[in-house]
Amino acid sequence: MKMVVLDGQTLNPGDISWAEVEALGDLKVYARTPYEEAEILKRIGDAEVVMTNKTPISKATIEKAPNLKFVSVLATGFNVVDIESAKQHGVVVSNVPTYGTNSTAQFAIGLLLEVCHHIGEHNRAVHEGRWETSEDYCFWDYPLIELDGKTMGIIGFGRIGQTVGRIAKAFGMTVIANSRSISDETKEIAEAVSLDELFARADVISLHCPLTPETQNLINKDTIAKMKDGVILINNSRGPVLNEQDVADALNSGKISYAAVDVVSVEPILPDNPLLKAKNCIITPHISWAPIESRKRLMHTTAENIEAYQKGKPQNVVNP
Repeated sequence: MKMVVLDGQTLNPGDISWAEVEALGDLKVYARTPYEEAEILKRIGDAEVVMTNKTPISKATIEKAPNLKFVSVLATGFNVVDIESAKQHGVVVSNVPTYGTNSTAQFAIGLLLEVCHHIGEHNRAVHEGRWETSEDYCFWDYPLIELDGKTMGIIGFGRIGQTVGRIAKAFGMTVIANSRSISDETKEIAEAVSLDELFARADVISLHCPLTPETQNLINKDTIAKMKDGVILINNSRGPVLNEQDVADALNSGKISYAAVDVVSVEPILPDNPLLKAKNCIITPHISWAPIESRKRLMHTTAENIEAYQKGKPQNVVNP
């Protein structure tokens, strides 16, 4: 069975092994593939199984790749694949739904702690010699924030949102959440509230929802107006959940005191993204998912997905 990885560099820049996948067939790994249909089709060739992280598999690509039978998305999000077209052409699409839960939750809290303490900036200041020349035994360049007693509002309360909620509770925060479904178990972590109540009560809003027509531009000038003055905004879910211009305007006005994001609407980030010039905005390059432990889990589950497909019992299917 011929298998192709279109953009293997992201998952495996050389510090983990493809061996589990290689054992399942004839594997060709491309580090990167240009986002051009002709080149994508050339790389797919007559492969039956294609693995992709962010390289798009469009309707036209599916229609012109006659041997394609299975797409294994090397991620949880699968919007890079035309799911409806794949279904119409009998192409099974699977993803890896749970590999990055802990690392993504940890990163969200890391973004929040950076807002609270500006550890990176103060470390830089010390290495530049400012502590050596300080008249006092300590100094700080930003307001320092204690989280105990504050309210964390979580939008999207799946595995990642719940993990963030547990950590926030350990900090002494009150946790409220908005989600399509909150079970009796998750009620032990957070109080279920409407979006409007969450916007009104939360000191920190952390986004962990999927990108859907309902969540695209969820954070915009109208919803921001419902928030507390000085709210902190954390986003390492999907970039288009924010209207980036509206968030930048709110940062510059002080309505939002800080934003910390690991995702943006177009990635890699464009030079005219308004968040780049906004006040008090921390931006990291979509790395919440990337610890080696997470990537090893992703590789292992990808191998399991392909093996399940080979046995005629595909798992983690997103277009049943």
